[in-house]
Amino acid sequence: MDITSMVGSLLAAQAGNTQLQVATTILKSNANAEKSAVQTLLGAGPPSLANVGPGIGGNINVTA
Repeated sequence: MDITSMVGSLLAAQAGNTQLQVATTILKSNANAEKSAVQTLLGAGPPSLANVGPGIGGNINVTA
């Protein structure tokens, strides 16, 4: 095996490793998004104040 073939194979292996890292990152991101969607559908986690009127659920100024 000559030097050019070895360098080529090493570069291909490195490119494959980079693709694997990117794919793993995307897969983890998708899994986290799915987990969040399921938790939202099941109502898990802290209650959401997204559908309440303005001023509801805010901090109260007790010093005034």
